[in-house]
Amino acid sequence: MGKQKIVMKVVMKCKKCQTKALRAVAGKDGVSSVGLEGEERNKVVVIGDGVDAVDLAKTLRKKFGGADIISVSQL
Repeated sequence: MGKQKIVMKVVMKCKKCQTKALRAVAGKDGVSSVGLEGEERNKVVVIGDGVDAVDLAKTLRKKFGGADIISVSQL
């Protein structure tokens, strides 16, 4: 399948929430790096091999109440 970059917009109210979001997705299979983007640092960027974008979104929705997949692209 190859490496892919997944960008998701997540509702995060504080810096502690940002850390929680990064930890939540970092533990998933196939994830090689995670980071935050955007002016408000509300976009979680995940790079990995064979990562399930829908599973990541479900995990973030459970923890934060809102997560939208913005893009999934091959690297």
